[in-house]
Amino acid sequence: MSKPKSVLVLAVIVTLLAGLASSATPADPIRIAYVDPLSGPFAATGENGLNQFKYATDAINKAGGVLGRQLEIVPLDNKVSPQESLIQLKKVIGDGIPFVFQGNSSGVAHAISDAVQKHNERNAGDRVLYLNYSAVDPALTNEKCHYWHFRFDAHADMKMAALTDVIATNKGIKKMYIIGQDYSFGKAVAEAAVAMLGKKRPDITIVGNELHPIGKVKDFSPYVQKIVAAGADAVITGNWGADMIALAKAANDGGLKVPFYTYYAASDGVTAAIGAAGIDRIRLVHESHPGNPNAPKALSDYIIGYRKLHPQNDVNQPRIHTGLNMLAQAIKRAGTTDVDKVAAALEGAEFTNLSGDQVVMRREDHQLQMPIYISVHTNKNIKHDLDASGFGLSLESKVDRDKATQPSTCKMQRPS
Repeated sequence: MSKPKSVLVLAVIVTLLAGLASSATPADPIRIAYVDPLSGPFAATGENGLNQFKYATDAINKAGGVLGRQLEIVPLDNKVSPQESLIQLKKVIGDGIPFVFQGNSSGVAHAISDAVQKHNERNAGDRVLYLNYSAVDPALTNEKCHYWHFRFDAHADMKMAALTDVIATNKGIKKMYIIGQDYSFGKAVAEAAVAMLGKKRPDITIVGNELHPIGKVKDFSPYVQKIVAAGADAVITGNWGADMIALAKAANDGGLKVPFYTYYAASDGVTAAIGAAGIDRIRLVHESHPGNPNAPKALSDYIIGYRKLHPQNDVNQPRIHTGLNMLAQAIKRAGTTDVDKVAAALEGAEFTNLSGDQVVMRREDHQLQMPIYISVHTNKNIKHDLDASGFGLSLESKVDRDKATQPSTCKMQRPS
């Protein structure tokens, strides 16, 4: 007995729909630009940052992505140049990518931040969000703050406040030498060091306060000779990347054995360059647990997983995980990738980072509030070393979030 025509037609329709469903393309990914150096003297820093972004992205995607969509990191080489960064930003805008992460160089950060602000004011229907994970000039969340910029790292003054508290307890320090890169961040570090030491240890004499060209100095021996000649008891530096490696090598070769108080004297080749000469002498200020001793389990597991994929690299910027996950959560809360709604969802957002710390995105200035850690370079009780060198960082002290908080001069103008 034959089936009624209506039943046959229905069966054909169902079959066709099932075929269409099985062949349907997945939802377009949520694209996120990564604009940082992937060539030139700071390429190693940028490449490691990119790998950390991809690792954090993979974890989110494996957990189901965001709003049923996968995240995709789009790397763009800015050669740590403000001018090249603006060229790459135009590509980002032209390609319709709504979110931009950048971290290396506050000079670059100022260029991107200004350009994003101007673009968004003129193009209400085509805005982009600038997510700063490592450029720490305080001005970016003070007099230069704006609604479309969010920072996920502690700024230079927050870090210097913690660093100078440690320096203040070392009564053996009488003469300090400050050396840094000649751009906005280096200048901010120097200004904060002079001001804060003047209040906490007025007996310390600043015997040198020098800025050098960023990424241009191959041999720091002449600078080390100046430090020695000045009779410095200690050094403060904000140097990072290739400049920190070269300074560390010159200090070792020149027999400079005074304490160094630093922002970025670890990983990306720096720890290996310092080696045994830096034991109990090199200190860093940073925004997360150093991994030794007794790292929080979430951080330890994350480091182990990353090192399996990248044996010669380190999770030296856990704030990348923080920033990316806070963005993903804001998109989920907003229910859209619309930049206006995502920005609103990020304001006041809270997150528990890999260190187990509750961090908060302050509405007032879009500066993430967090604890500050001080660590020392050592090879004792190191579970998570850096540069596969056997040396690493060990926690010495922690400043709680409420005490690490600094006031802001930001006058936030929000879109109507």
